Amino acid sequence: MIRTSAATVHTYLTIVGTPGSDEDDLRGVLAPDVVYIEHPSPMSPHGRTHGREEMVAGFLAGKDLLKDQHVEVLQLVVDGDRVAAQSTWTGVVVHDVGALRAGTRLTAHMAGFFTVRDGLVTRHETYDCYEPFPLAPPRAS
Repeated sequence: MIRTSAATVHTYLTIVGTPGSDEDDLRGVLAPDVVYIEHPSPMSPHGRTHGREEMVAGFLAGKDLLKDQHVEVLQLVVDGDRVAAQSTWTGVVVHDVGALRAGTRLTAHMAGFFTVRDGLVTRHETYDCYEPFPLAPPRAS
């Protein structure tokens, strides 16, 4: 049975925010030709566009960098195969990376716009608004 557009997006966001989910879970809700557009944010200052394999690689990298990830879906607005999602993502940095230090809690308020076809996400465009977080000064070499 094919999931509704709302159920597909909710499942996708749950997979992204669930520590025990894996790449097969993610691939199970992504169309092979999915396009992911990330608008500029502190985590992606210039924004970027990815396909499925880059999405999976980013998902796996996030699991190595973060613990206690969670996505709270606040609202879904559906118009046929299009879904607008308001959600809040949180995660805790596991180890120092760049100017982020281990133990830093990150929170992003997200507006995501999705297209779903045959129960799979074919497009995800996101605007992520991060709450301020402390940055450590660069370490001396």
